[in-house]
Amino acid sequence: MASHRRPKPASRTRVTVLTATAAAAVALASQAANADPKPTESQVKSQVEDLYNQAEAATQKYDAAQEQQSTLQKQVDDLQNQVAREQAQMNKLADQFGSFASAQYRAGGIDPSMQLFLSSNPDDYLEKASDLQQMSSSQAAALQQMEQEKRVLDQERAEAATKLAQLDTTRQELQQQKQDIQAKLARAQSLLNSLTAQERQAIENAGSVSNPNLGSSVAASGRAAAALAAGETRIGDPYVYGATGPSSFDCSGFTQWAYAQAGISLPRTSYDQENVGPHLTMDQLEPGDLVIMNGGEHVGLYAGNGYILHAPHTGAAVRYESLSDGYVTFDFGVRVA
Repeated sequence: MASHRRPKPASRTRVTVLTATAAAAVALASQAANADPKPTESQVKSQVEDLYNQAEAATQKYDAAQEQQSTLQKQVDDLQNQVAREQAQMNKLADQFGSFASAQYRAGGIDPSMQLFLSSNPDDYLEKASDLQQMSSSQAAALQQMEQEKRVLDQERAEAATKLAQLDTTRQELQQQKQDIQAKLARAQSLLNSLTAQERQAIENAGSVSNPNLGSSVAASGRAAAALAAGETRIGDPYVYGATGPSSFDCSGFTQWAYAQAGISLPRTSYDQENVGPHLTMDQLEPGDLVIMNGGEHVGLYAGNGYILHAPHTGAAVRYESLSDGYVTFDFGVRVA
């Protein structure tokens, strides 16, 4: 006789596990459907280029703040030295006043008219008294002037210290900004690492040329030629934030160093270097001219035939690069006066 037992219902625990498993599967499928696709080579290049530009902008601001801090520190040091000299002079006057005061106190024990009456040489007494009075008056005026100068110097020193503290705060903020940029660069590097070696190399070396044909153009001046020649000796040296040579550079540190070898002192940042001479269109460029790029945030040397020599960005070295390719956007040239 066949059995007609009712099927045993599934336990609540089993139903819960099955439900949870199904929900997880749906969630994973949804995440997979909504996940960002792997970025393309073009997208990676665009992101890295943007991050390099941000880093360059932060570096130029940092360089400017560092230069201001250095200038102000020198002013503070000079002021402190001046205050010390003035204080030493005041101490010397104070010692003189002490001697005068003691002499006057001792002489003041007798009424001046009686001193004159008792003096064996009245003319000598009157002469000394007159000299003492004139000297005391002169020294008092000098002391008053020194005290006034010291008050002014103390105020200037306090103001300089305040400005120095403000610049230090700015520098710390810029340091933090650079750290943020470096984190973004690490993200970009991670994206680069997701590409094939060939794709990654194409992005990292975009625009870079080892032995370009620089043409036969002649520099606008002997110093421009000398600056370019000096820069060419640094090919292969690394890009480093805030560096001005002689073996590592940021972009404006490189151009500043190169022109210093030619006897010309350039300002520290690309924002200031763009104002050292007349502006040029691309077809007016001659070897050794400055090339301002990326909205004023980057600078290099024109090498000739459409190429620049510059310190590009973190992870790269001083190199030639094409103005029509790579990470740079031409703004204008500058002929160093």
